[in-house]
Order: sequence, then structure tokens, then C-alpha cells
Amino acid sequence: MEVRDINSFQSGNWIKRMEYRSFSPELINHQWISTDPQLSSLLSQADRSLGKLDAFSDLIPDIDFFIMMHITKEATVSSKIEGTQTSFQEALIKEQDLDPEKRDDWKEVHCYIEAMNQAIQEMERLPISTRLIKQTHATLLQGVRGKEKLPGEFRTSQNWIGPSLKHAIFVPPTHQEIPELMSDLEEFIHADNADIPTFVPHLIKIALIHYQFETIHPFLDGNGRIGRLLITLYLLDKGLLRKPTLYLSDFFERNRRDYYDNLMRVREKSDLKTWIEYFLVGVIETTESSIQTFQNIVKLRDRVELTQLIQLGKRQQDAKILMSELYKNPIIDGAKVAEILSVHASTANRLIKDLMEMGILEELTGYKRNRIYAFGEYIRLFNT
Repeated sequence: MEVRDINSFQSGNWIKRMEYRSFSPELINHQWISTDPQLSSLLSQADRSLGKLDAFSDLIPDIDFFIMMHITKEATVSSKIEGTQTSFQEALIKEQDLDPEKRDDWKEVHCYIEAMNQAIQEMERLPISTRLIKQTHATLLQGVRGKEKLPGEFRTSQNWIGPSLKHAIFVPPTHQEIPELMSDLEEFIHADNADIPTFVPHLIKIALIHYQFETIHPFLDGNGRIGRLLITLYLLDKGLLRKPTLYLSDFFERNRRDYYDNLMRVREKSDLKTWIEYFLVGVIETTESSIQTFQNIVKLRDRVELTQLIQLGKRQQDAKILMSELYKNPIIDGAKVAEILSVHASTANRLIKDLMEMGILEELTGYKRNRIYAFGEYIRLFNT
């Protein structure tokens, strides 16, 4: 396999069609090396941040409770990039409690959550592969807008980014090129080049994988969401993370123009370095933010359990059980509280009242009946 320096990266060629130009990317399954000291410095910082996040998450009891919130946040933001309007808090509410006009967007977010959880579970028996990517895509588009756009199958027609094919911002390769390009990408994901001392490390490799996937754009819909999900799956697959705690969609959303501009810069100028620098900065910022969120969760939990719930006396144990549920899903109603604790509705409502007086729960609807409550301070930690 040929060894190439990423500074000499060639992205591909623009092909003239009838009324537009499509982009035909080069294959990327090569033994890439990096000799750029600036990238090496940024990479070292990103590696340290990622290692710190992985170690920190390993120390937190019940980390899976909080990871569910991270997944919901990622699904909300990743879907927002594609145009949905569901807020993080709305994504936590049951579908029947939402206004009907908001339910389609809510379904898209929850299909993303299901797709992500399914992919993580499937990786216990399947490697990252075309098969896994197609399965995840099928789940992503099930029963939502885009369900007519070949869920779980690569496209069989030309797609584009922009108002029309003639006036597109970017036109990906033709559908005839997809099998070879995706096969090459899959081989690159699994290429073992550990025997090469200067081989580009995993964080730079996944930056290149994400770029190539978004450039191929193999599906008619859902490419952005699948491409961003691939980042987390790769980090898990290669053992850089033991838990799915890193999601870059929030960084991409906050720096959306740079995200698209840097991807296009690779295609137009073969400037892979600028894209990788942007990607590594995203890893650094996001890991530091995630660590801060986990630290704030620990502080909040300690304060609630060690200084507030003890005031409840005999009801303290029920309150602790309820709090465990709220860390998984921080929006709840009286019927659910009664079900969790196996108590009468009046008992559940008394506990809810106590937690509201302590400032732990907040009522969302303003109704006298069918009221919904939120663990507001906890939710806000993920929106900071």
C-alpha cells in the first residue's frame, strides 16, 4: 500500500456534466503519514483531552444515566443542522404531550436516538461496515420525512446540496461511483497500519473518514447525521472511548459556516490540513465541555442527595429512587412517579410537591391537570 503525506493530499476531480459539475473524490485507503509539527501539537492536545474524558467518565457511578442525556442532546443538535426545530427539552417530553405540529420533528430526533443506540449495540458483534451503516440509516429514516428516500440503501440517482441541481452548492459523485468509494472507505476504516511509526493517528484518521463520507454522500437523505454518528462509533470501535461520551454536532452547529467551508476547501483546494485543524479544535472544545458537564452533574447530585433529600425523613428513600429515574429522563408526570414508586397518586403528588418546594422539580404546563414536571437544573447543565 502506498505511503502518502497528508500535506500532499489530492481530493479528486470536478467532472463536467450537462448543466452542472459533480465531484469525483480520490480513493483514500492509503498509508497516510503526517509530518506537520503544527498538526502534531494540536493532535497531542486533543489526545490528552480525549483520554481525560474517557478516564473521568469511567469514575462516575451510573454513567449510563447521563450518557442517555448526551445522546438525546446529540440527536437534537445533529437533527437541527438538518433543519428540525425540536428543542432539547422538547425531545425529552413524551410525544403525546407535544403540540401536534411539533411531532414530526420530535420523531426525527427519536429515530436518531434509536439509530445511535442500535448502532452502538450492533458494534458488539459487527464492525463498522457498509452493512452496519445501512442498518443504522434504515432506522434513522423509519416512518419519518425521508422514508421514501431508500432507507438503508445507497442512492441510485444523483443528489446535491443546494436549491437545485443546476444551482447546487455541491454535487457529490454519481451513484455509479458509490460502491467502489464506500468499499474503499470501509477498507480504510479497518486498515491496520500500526507498524508504521509515523502513521496518522486515529483522530486525524476519523477526520478524513468523516470528510470522505460527507463527500461521497451515499444516501439520498440523512448523510450528515450518519456521518456525524460515524465519529462516535469509530472512537468506540478503536477503543479511544469506552463509553459514547463525545459528540461533535454541537461544535459543528455553533461553527456551521466553518464546518461547510472547510469541507468545501478540501474538495476545491485539496487543503486537508485546515479541515483537520478545525476537527481537532472541535474535539478539544467538546471534550473539555463534556468533562465540565460531568463535573457539574456530580456536584448537583451530591448537593441534592446530601443536603436536600435528607430533609424528607422517611420519604428520602422514595425520593432517591425517583432521582435515579430523573437522571435518565428528567421530565415526568404524576402517573409515572406513582408507577416508579408503586404508590398511590396522592403519595406521588406529595413527593412532587416537596421536590418543587426544594427547587428540584419545576412544573412546565401551567395546567391544573395533566401537569408535567422537569428536573430543570439538570436539563440546563446540558444546554450550557
